[in-house]
Amino acid sequence: MNTIQRNMSLTGEPPKTINTQQKIATVIGMTGLFILLLATFNVDFPAKTLWLSIALGAINTGIIWFSIAAYRSKHAGIKNDGVYFKSISGRGYLAWVLGLALTGFYIVLYFYPQYLGLTREGDNTGLIALFDPLSYLLSGNPASQWFVYGTLYTIAILAFGVKFMLKYRHNRYERLRTLSVMFFQASFAFLIPEFMARLNSDSFSLPYYDLKNIWPLNYYNFEQYRVDSFISAGDIGLALLLFGIASIFIITPILTYKYGKRWYCSWVCGCGGLAETAGDPFRHLSDKRMIAWKIERWVVHSVLVFVIVMTTAVVHSYLGEDASKYWLTKDVFLLSVGVFLTLLFLGIWFFKRKELEKDARYGAIGYLTIILILIGMHFTAGKTLFLFDAETLRSSYGFLIGAIFSGVIGTGFYPIFGNRVWCRFGCPMAAVLGLQQRLFSRFRITTNGGQCISCGNCSTYCEMGIDVKAYAQKGENIVRASCVGCGICSAVCPRGVLKLENGPLEGRIQGNEILLGNDVDLMKYVNKN
Repeated sequence: MNTIQRNMSLTGEPPKTINTQQKIATVIGMTGLFILLLATFNVDFPAKTLWLSIALGAINTGIIWFSIAAYRSKHAGIKNDGVYFKSISGRGYLAWVLGLALTGFYIVLYFYPQYLGLTREGDNTGLIALFDPLSYLLSGNPASQWFVYGTLYTIAILAFGVKFMLKYRHNRYERLRTLSVMFFQASFAFLIPEFMARLNSDSFSLPYYDLKNIWPLNYYNFEQYRVDSFISAGDIGLALLLFGIASIFIITPILTYKYGKRWYCSWVCGCGGLAETAGDPFRHLSDKRMIAWKIERWVVHSVLVFVIVMTTAVVHSYLGEDASKYWLTKDVFLLSVGVFLTLLFLGIWFFKRKELEKDARYGAIGYLTIILILIGMHFTAGKTLFLFDAETLRSSYGFLIGAIFSGVIGTGFYPIFGNRVWCRFGCPMAAVLGLQQRLFSRFRITTNGGQCISCGNCSTYCEMGIDVKAYAQKGENIVRASCVGCGICSAVCPRGVLKLENGPLEGRIQGNEILLGNDVDLMKYVNKN
């Protein structure tokens, strides 16, 4: 007897429940989290090394086993089965519970670490004490709330990275970039800084330094205590300081010119690494509306201006005033900043003005004018630089952007706002790289409009909120400041319409020019290429 299908919904049946192996894996993973939760409530584990190993091992095993059970029996290819119908990935009840739980953890981590067991004097207790053995093994020091966070952060990228590679195993580009972020997080962000701390002594000291973090993302790198630490460490410290400066003005522009901002945002950055691995189930939640794009541009570039102003004020605060003793005085530094920003603006205005939208032009003029007026007020009226002292600016930025935005909102609300809300709206590094990518990078996503069937997969799963389908339908190259080059739009396309390229700047045709019947000599471009 045939079964009668009574469900008339166009979306079909709801997604099936998890299988038996996934249930077992969930129990194992939750057991590891339960051990950490018990430690948070000051349950004393006498053999901390053993219990920490069991907890972290169970979390890793649970995630990886769950992933294998989910994807091994499926054919290679993108499987986003029922993401809009599952509570966890469809902004349902479980999504809000997870979002609130992560947000609560970040609030305690940033502002109330004593509830995690951090003790200023004496031995740690609770959760942080459980991580002491691992911290002593790596750096020789007791754990802090940041070591606990770094360990869990790294485990999340490594374990969910395995899940990501299983899901996208048919795509070589996705596998390679996932391996890259896993490597850089485990080595440059976690292990190497801990090993550097082990080298410190009474006569030699280096600051805890994530080598892949570049200003303005590590906005604290040029504060006086860090500069003093670099200089006091001799040649090694001076080399690290010079490397940090070269990364801003030399390394970053060159790599962005050749490969776009994806070299950092999708291959190196830890924030991007967590978003791509642990945050992958929520990538479709990014806001695709035009109003979101407009807000994104104003907010992220305002954050960039804020960090420029704050860093300028901080560096200015510890420079000398006597020109006979210092070659870089307070006044010389301020004038240098003003001249550099003016020349940069003029260069963009005369050579790349057509690349900017109208509101971007107005914003650039407004921001530059404000900064120059503030610098001028300092010289003419003797006002406190930028109206506030450096410490006020520094603490305000650290609280509003470094803690609330990047941590509490940016990561805690993956299940509500999508996995790249920090990268879209708050990351000043993404803003810098985005400007470079938009104005002079060779990176682009080419489209074949004749093959597009308007399925919408590309736009749906673009974590940066770009309406990729609109470009694909017109056969127009995608050169957007916000694009991080994750390649998912290309990976989910069933027709091979989208291709990530590092092609020459010459010969790029805007699809709108052709569609609107503008006088474009196509043969000229064909002959060039």
